[in-house]
Amino acid sequence: DLDECAASPCKDHQYCLNTDGSFSCKACDASCVGCTGEGSQQCKTCASGYVKEDEKCTDIDECNLPEKVCTEENQDCVNTPGSYKCVCSEGFEDKDGTCVQT
Repeated sequence: DLDECAASPCKDHQYCLNTDGSFSCKACDASCVGCTGEGSQQCKTCASGYVKEDEKCTDIDECNLPEKVCTEENQDCVNTPGSYKCVCSEGFEDKDGTCVQT
């Protein structure tokens, strides 16, 4: 078997998997910018919104940072993989970018 992966035939956001007589390109974990294999522990560097912890890239919970990320009144922070979103608190709705009581 020839190791086609030695020639790095895959794109930046993929890793190469050598198979018998061939190869395939697999997508890197969403927490990675470039990778050497499957999973968040194989990242070359961590994607935005992720931090290297215990040798793997883990999601940063922006909602638990000391500095508030959702600064509008009556707004709650919801953590998402690699990011966060600001939503109106219960009993409030978004009207032109402001949370008003429903």
